[in-house]
Amino acid sequence: MRILLVITGLSVGGAERLLSALADQFADLGHDVTLVALGGPIALRPANSKVRVLGLGMRKSPISIALALFRLGRLIRAFKPDVVNSHLVHANILLRLLRLAVPLNYLVTSAHNVHEGSALRMWLYRVTDKLADISTNVSDEARDAFLTAGAVPSGRMRVIRNGIDTATYRFDAAARERLRESLCIAPSCSLILAAGRLTAQKDYPNLLNACSILARDKRDFCVVIVGTGQLESELKQLASRLGLDNRAQFLGVRNDMIELLSASDLFVLASEWEGLPMVILEAMACERPLVATNVGGVASVVGQFGWVVAPGDSAELACAMTTALDSSLAERSELGRRARERVKSEYSLSATADRYLSLYRGQKF
Repeated sequence: MRILLVITGLSVGGAERLLSALADQFADLGHDVTLVALGGPIALRPANSKVRVLGLGMRKSPISIALALFRLGRLIRAFKPDVVNSHLVHANILLRLLRLAVPLNYLVTSAHNVHEGSALRMWLYRVTDKLADISTNVSDEARDAFLTAGAVPSGRMRVIRNGIDTATYRFDAAARERLRESLCIAPSCSLILAAGRLTAQKDYPNLLNACSILARDKRDFCVVIVGTGQLESELKQLASRLGLDNRAQFLGVRNDMIELLSASDLFVLASEWEGLPMVILEAMACERPLVATNVGGVASVVGQFGWVVAPGDSAELACAMTTALDSSLAERSELGRRARERVKSEYSLSATADRYLSLYRGQKF
């Protein structure tokens, strides 16, 4: 099967990591795969050299968008894909509109959240829905949010849950020691890790406020935040105002999440909204204790293998973080082992790839 995957950009976000891994999986199964990033630098590439990767360099200007769509249309006519699968809002809307000018055999548009931005974007999803053959989202909660918002009619959006390669994502004891040493973190210090774009969605002020509560108890801990975004300067200033200068580290973009997860003692997701975050699956696969807010499909994934709290409640978040850090090593190890087994059995990359391929073939599931 000739498969064209199109995404808004190939940064190091969860949807981008998933799509890169799916491209590898499809190519490993013998499919002819091309992966296109509409804009931005290409920070991720599939490992399989048979996957063709193309960046169109699209920027936020009408001329740049038109040029990118022209190039994409030319690629489609040359490649003649059996299926085109777009991911994230810009790619989804633009591929639907492109179909008015360029024949597409089968178009799947994939969302990755409970909503993907403004009311205008959700309206665009609604008015262009018929231009896609089918749409997907990553959790029941995310699909239901689209239905409630009127962004998609009933029966027009399937759920394909995210999955990861647990052979790749696993705890690495040697990497733990190396990483902690490189970050100058003492063995006695509890490393709290958070990762994701520095945007309002991730609600890092909630996490930093919770950390300031922990700091009042003179607990030996540090918080390490991975990612970049428009709120970086504001968050650093907040950390300073909260007295976390000597506890908070902002690492920017990293490509060593397995090592960082292994080095951590607790992973925290403080988001205001999510679909089904890849980083939760990655933390569970690496057997890390985790505390997460009850948003999107998070609670259904974490279940009894972590601590789930209400979004926006720093006191409740701090309480759960304290409970997690105060649990014994044996308790945390057992919780981590069971969390990994859950991901292996229910959120494997191969199962996710199989569901996409079934959808590409027009099969129901």
